[in-house]
Amino acid sequence: MKKLALLVLAVLSLNVVAGAQNQKKDITVEITNPSNGERKDVPVVIRLNKVGPGFSVRSATVYDGTTELPSQLDDLTMDLMADELAFVIDMPANTTKEVKVTLSSEKSDKNYTPRVFAEMLISDKNGKHVPIQSLTIPGTSNIYNQLHHHGPAFESELVAYRIYFDQKQTVDLYGKFNKGLEIKESQFYPTDEQLARGFGDDVLRVSGSCGLGALKGWNGSKATHVEPVKWRTESILAYGPIRTVVDVKAQGWEYQGSELTMTNRYILYAGHRDAEVEVYFEQPLKEEIFATGVQDILGSVSYSDNEGLIGCWGIDWPVNDTIKYTKETVGLGTYIPRRYVKSEIKDKPNYLYQIQAPGETDFKYHITFTSMKETFGYKTPEAWFSHIGELKK
Repeated sequence: MKKLALLVLAVLSLNVVAGAQNQKKDITVEITNPSNGERKDVPVVIRLNKVGPGFSVRSATVYDGTTELPSQLDDLTMDLMADELAFVIDMPANTTKEVKVTLSSEKSDKNYTPRVFAEMLISDKNGKHVPIQSLTIPGTSNIYNQLHHHGPAFESELVAYRIYFDQKQTVDLYGKFNKGLEIKESQFYPTDEQLARGFGDDVLRVSGSCGLGALKGWNGSKATHVEPVKWRTESILAYGPIRTVVDVKAQGWEYQGSELTMTNRYILYAGHRDAEVEVYFEQPLKEEIFATGVQDILGSVSYSDNEGLIGCWGIDWPVNDTIKYTKETVGLGTYIPRRYVKSEIKDKPNYLYQIQAPGETDFKYHITFTSMKETFGYKTPEAWFSHIGELKK
């Protein structure tokens, strides 16, 4: 498989302007697409501690030539200070662009059109859904049914995801007929009227599987849930307009002789159906073995390159109600970098890879899916497997 070079990001120059009321820093960023194919909505992230603005950044503007690019500042440590600036950019084949960025200490009331959305809702005693940003519970508690869609939900124009707030930590899926944002209105459970207007819906019955790329333990014969743990926390760290960031944290996970604190961070960018999954551990790993991959959908056909890419295509009921709902055709894909792959395995509900990262404190992989209902998606397993092969490149 031919590999495509990644975009190159480099800070070329800095210019600092200090005023009595406002401090600014100008940055020129060079971005290169050396491949022969156009790349749209390419994520670019600037870590503010790497450019050293010397002040607390409260706003930013990004220009591609004379065109302003929507961007967002994210506080990923929840200390009320911005940590990263994120934006997406279209890159024609074999091109280099210089993007101008201005960081400022002044707040801005500028609003960009949202291209992503995220929410987590808890029900009060009257059944009203109350927005929350972060929730921590003891590992012995069960709040699954008190959360409206069982955990945080997040979407781009193409797809929507939710993460279960329980020991399964499963990634579940919402497929769309048309591009657009729907979760704020449908809250993952569209009404009959919304369905009649062309809203999407849940497209996968995950049961006890890994769904799409949920990181699991491995007991020698099958994937296991993340339990027992001392504490569980799920948080939405970024709501848009360019990307959503959702953390799923398990503290004190008793696993294979270790006590692990693990955070799975899901990042979904505007214009993307794939989500990045960044996994962090507070201490370097030993010889622990994990597993992830894709669910074996009923009657599915699977694809693997035996080097970290795994996918399937199948048809099943999305929920247990087979009267109101119809079967859904779904394609799934997960890509784990080859250096973390120990072996390819299969248990009853999943196609999997075993993962090891001894001495490491983090690793990253990608998940993606399509549903047949999409007017803009993939209609055959062959087309889908070709797409996830391109995603790996």
